[in-house]
Amino acid sequence: MNKTENFWDKASKGYDKSEARFEYIHNKTRENAKKHLDVGNVVLDYGCGTGTKSCELASQVKEIHAIDISAEMVEAAKSKAANSNIENIHFAQATIFDNKYENESFDVIFVFNMLHTVDNPHHVVQRMHELLKPNGLLISTTPCLGGRKSLLVSMQIYLVRILSKLGIIPITIRQYRSSDLDSLLKKVDFQIVEAEEVYKGASSYFVVARKAHRYSL
Repeated sequence: MNKTENFWDKASKGYDKSEARFEYIHNKTRENAKKHLDVGNVVLDYGCGTGTKSCELASQVKEIHAIDISAEMVEAAKSKAANSNIENIHFAQATIFDNKYENESFDVIFVFNMLHTVDNPHHVVQRMHELLKPNGLLISTTPCLGGRKSLLVSMQIYLVRILSKLGIIPITIRQYRSSDLDSLLKKVDFQIVEAEEVYKGASSYFVVARKAHRYSL
């Protein structure tokens, strides 16, 4: 087990409680996402955590493949789905680069509160583009820590940066602005369909982006 997996395994114990303060943003994300889902959709939930969003949106789609690198997160997610009698979510400990996921396999990919923590965002977004079917949708919410934020959040970010430099937190927290995320998506041939900045202590950026066609000369 690497340090990142171990970190998220430990974080799984109190993850839902720590996310409760962002309930307003989570609710906006859920309601915005529903508008773009269809009962025939096959969905990949990348970085599903404890499975909250998958469970909330499962009734809107055909099936969800929910993945996370943390085995403990996945186990918590499985329990949450079982307790709610949800049967169309397939949970797995995996990365988005797992070879079992074939190109053009998914109608929709969820990536909620993930892009600011991945090692190579361009590589990750490129992989999501490959996995989506033609005209497939990427639905994302990302904290924009380079944008407007409260004093409390600013202090928390400062502390996290120190802990990251010391190796106590083995992940990089990127301080995006919404324009940075727009650029990241457009460079990998996504067309933005809907975007909204949501603020509650800090800015989060909700985006729906469509896989654009690539034309060869």
